[in-house]
Amino acid sequence: MKFNYIKKTYKYIGLMAFMLMGQSCSDLLEEKVISSIGNDYINTPKGFEDAAKSAYSSLRNYYGTQQGITITEFGTDLYATGADGGYKGFHFYDAQLQPTVDYLATIWDETYRGINVCNAVIERAPAATVTDAIKKARVAEMKFLRAHYYFLLMQQYGGVDLRLTETILPTKKTSRAPESEIYKQIISDLESALPDLEAKSKATDYGRATRPAAEHLLAMVYLAKGNSTSKAADDYSKAATYASNVINNYTFKLLPDFASVFDQGNQNHDEVVFAVQYTTDPLTNGTGNSLHLYFGMQYDVQAGMVRDIVNGRPFKRMRPTKYCLETVFADRVNDSRYKKTFKDTWICNNPGTFTNVFDNSKSTVTFKAGDTTIFIPGYEMPLAERAKKPYQVLVPSRYDEALFPTNKKFLDPLRPDRTYEPGSRDYMCFRLADTYLLLAEAQLLTGKVKEATEAINMVRRRAAFPGKTAAMEIKQANMNMEMLMEERGRELLGEQIRWMDLKRWGNLVERVQKYNPQAAPNVKPIHLLRPIPQTQIDRTEGGAAAFPQNPGY
Repeated sequence: MKFNYIKKTYKYIGLMAFMLMGQSCSDLLEEKVISSIGNDYINTPKGFEDAAKSAYSSLRNYYGTQQGITITEFGTDLYATGADGGYKGFHFYDAQLQPTVDYLATIWDETYRGINVCNAVIERAPAATVTDAIKKARVAEMKFLRAHYYFLLMQQYGGVDLRLTETILPTKKTSRAPESEIYKQIISDLESALPDLEAKSKATDYGRATRPAAEHLLAMVYLAKGNSTSKAADDYSKAATYASNVINNYTFKLLPDFASVFDQGNQNHDEVVFAVQYTTDPLTNGTGNSLHLYFGMQYDVQAGMVRDIVNGRPFKRMRPTKYCLETVFADRVNDSRYKKTFKDTWICNNPGTFTNVFDNSKSTVTFKAGDTTIFIPGYEMPLAERAKKPYQVLVPSRYDEALFPTNKKFLDPLRPDRTYEPGSRDYMCFRLADTYLLLAEAQLLTGKVKEATEAINMVRRRAAFPGKTAAMEIKQANMNMEMLMEERGRELLGEQIRWMDLKRWGNLVERVQKYNPQAAPNVKPIHLLRPIPQTQIDRTEGGAAAFPQNPGY
């Protein structure tokens, strides 16, 4: 939505000084919000549009951020920790994962800000001096966003405070709604929004919620509900229907080349179902999409290399597990996704002769500008073969918390300098390959194995190297949940979804114990939910009795 929707005045609409903000009860009650914009501004045509646009801004707190990637990829079967960074309790499931961790409160508070803006627009729409068509369209968008926000909150925290009206004044009266009630509201919001959302692959005003975006989200919601205590007999079939709608009723297409999905020069392409937008304009980009920071290895202190814009500023947070590299991405002959997901070659930008080598097949290396300095073959190249190479070869036995294959999906070469953090890459929340995989999952769970096989093969055929399409197709006999789980890992690695996938499948503990040695000793069933932020409990009338903490925290 290239309309610069970060409108600070409306990010705090309805005063926003309610129970979900502030640092303590006393601070909350003393808080004053002063704005030069009147409370009735939202009723004007521009004010109504500004408010609706600003409701999208809270998505930027979750998607494309360090806190977002921390709670969605750490502590899974696919990613381990790198050398740098904090918040590793989310990975180790140890004593650091406490209700006082600020990421928990940041996500909680900002998501509720977004919900409150949605509530304000929905409630005030009747008085807005805009056409009925605009009212219906914006209310539908707000219902999509409100459902989206509540789904994210519930997946992370379980039952939360379900607020469907604008909170204007501070209140300490809050309570936790049961998950069944929240699922009901999420589905109601999305299904009631469908008729009034644009039934197009791309909104006229690109970036706004559309009918297919809501249908994709409904497929996700029904799959999650079908695996929860709120499940109904038709949840999986409904998920399949909504995913099929996205695939069949619009003009979305899988791009021919997997790598092109992440081409920053073509972000508004045929596979994008819904994206959170960022921009190169520092006045409206906020903290930007920062995912380019977290997946990189420490290339910038190696022989022949210094930090540059193209290779990124490596914060060394997210290191792929052995299971990820050797099992999920085992096929490097037919499947192009290992090659097109991980960066394997670094080119010299610091010529000279160096002795700081990690490759034990050589003691010195000499490079001129443009030479290859580092190559990651993805297998244990023999020492004698490595010795013949004029560059350093990083083999699996040498991987550590600083040196490891780098997920290149989120690199951002459009940053103005090598230290700049606020990236401008849009964040794809929903894309068509994910829709196909959701469809395959729903079909598999309803016993339609043949149909599920065809759905997953659509994704696999696209991922094939030239001439390898037939080899990439799986047979119906091989279509099972293990295949689906691995396929989602190959296709969606790092895309802020794995933790919620494992939660949905009910095997987070099992797979972390099996495939993530760092996290295995501590992970327990209690970790299917995060701690409720202590700030929320403290500012609730009645404290933990009225707003209880999740078990085990």
